[in-house]
Order: sequence, then structure tokens, then C-alpha cells
Amino acid sequence: MLTHINKNGEAVMVDIGEKAVTERTATAYARIKMNPEALEALLSSDLKKGDGLAAARIAGIMGAKKTSELIPLCHNIPIDKVTVDFEKESESSLGIFVRAKCTYKTGIEMEAVTGASIAALTVYDMCKAMGRDMVIEEIKLLEKTGGKSDYHDEG
Repeated sequence: MLTHINKNGEAVMVDIGEKAVTERTATAYARIKMNPEALEALLSSDLKKGDGLAAARIAGIMGAKKTSELIPLCHNIPIDKVTVDFEKESESSLGIFVRAKCTYKTGIEMEAVTGASIAALTVYDMCKAMGRDMVIEEIKLLEKTGGKSDYHDEG
């Protein structure tokens, strides 16, 4: 049964009024590939636009905080913490990890995934002067804890 569709097939926001408040965490991941020169400039804070990682970190946090304004039917939740970290995965790829935490009645995974998406888009924007051949290859949930069920990506 779809939780966001009523008996008439209309979109509805899920009623979370009776759900228990629990601590919930989520980690999301995004990978962006670019030419090696652009990645080195990004990592060394040598982009024409400025510190690309700082901009992407702030954008990822802001994206997580604005999720309910961007995703239809998503609840506005009180977020306790969001972190955004970067990892050079190869000479031409950057991994972005967004970890989010809340203590509430509904999850935090959409906030983490949105944060990773917005951080990746910001990296693209900051680096596009060095080549528009970048590809955001993957955006996915790695882990979710709390609520009815936990999730751990096996891939």
C-alpha cells in the first residue's frame, strides 16, 4: 500500500501524529566525476569562484534544511545535525558524504539525500569553468537508523 496516496488515488501527506519520537540518522552519498585538473583545483581551493568545498559543504547543509520545501509531501522536521564530508576517490572522482540526525517522529533520509544532491550540484557549479564534462554519477542512501526499520546499503 502506498502511504502518500489516499483511497481515491489522491496525494496526501502521511499523518505522523501517533508515531513515536526516536533518534534517527541517515548517511547519503554522491559521486561526481570531472577532469583531474578540475578536481585538483577544487581540492586545493584554487578555483576562480573561490573555495568550492566550503561552498558545497554549506550548500549541502542548506539543502538538507530545505528538503521539505523541495520534496512534495515531505514533513518539515527538526534537524539536530548535518555534516558534509568529501573524499577523493580517484584522480577524477570525488565522493560526497552527508550525515544527518534528528530526534523526531519521521525520518531524516530525504534530508541526507537532498543534502548530497545539492552539494554535488554546487561542486558542478563551482568547477564548470574548468570543463562542463562533469558527471554526477550516483546519489544514494548508504544507511538509515531509527524508526520502524534500519537500512544499510549492501552495494
